[in-house]
Amino acid sequence: MTTVNHRKVALDDVEANRRRGGDIRVTLSPKTVGSTSGFGGLLRLGAEEVVTEHFHPYSEEFLHIVTGELEMTLDGQAIRLGPGDSLLVPIGVRHRLVNVGAVDAVAVFHLSPLAPRPELGHVDTEQVDTDQPQLRVGNAQ
Repeated sequence: MTTVNHRKVALDDVEANRRRGGDIRVTLSPKTVGSTSGFGGLLRLGAEEVVTEHFHPYSEEFLHIVTGELEMTLDGQAIRLGPGDSLLVPIGVRHRLVNVGAVDAVAVFHLSPLAPRPELGHVDTEQVDTDQPQLRVGNAQ
């Protein structure tokens, strides 16, 4: 018989990642729950806030909008998103997210599969806030 360990993670118990913009909280990851196939969490963007352009060379990104109005640019093509919309960002596609509404926007995200090493998971194609720490979703190596 297999033993299953359930692990609940509270949003407020996870450090915010602001390096690429917004408030990104990775709640379920190899680091937080020992996941082996992907990671996910919650993104909050204030009005006119941006998540800078980047891509994932190993992972697809799944995004589901809970509240607010967002615009995702995929390889230069803008796509408007609102509450209840979901979007798949394919592996290797440059993407940038902007809150185009007047209120906070909230989205749930998941990326899978994991990169071979955490530092290979994101490739930045736009300036990031280097004053913010680089948070890892995997175990520090």
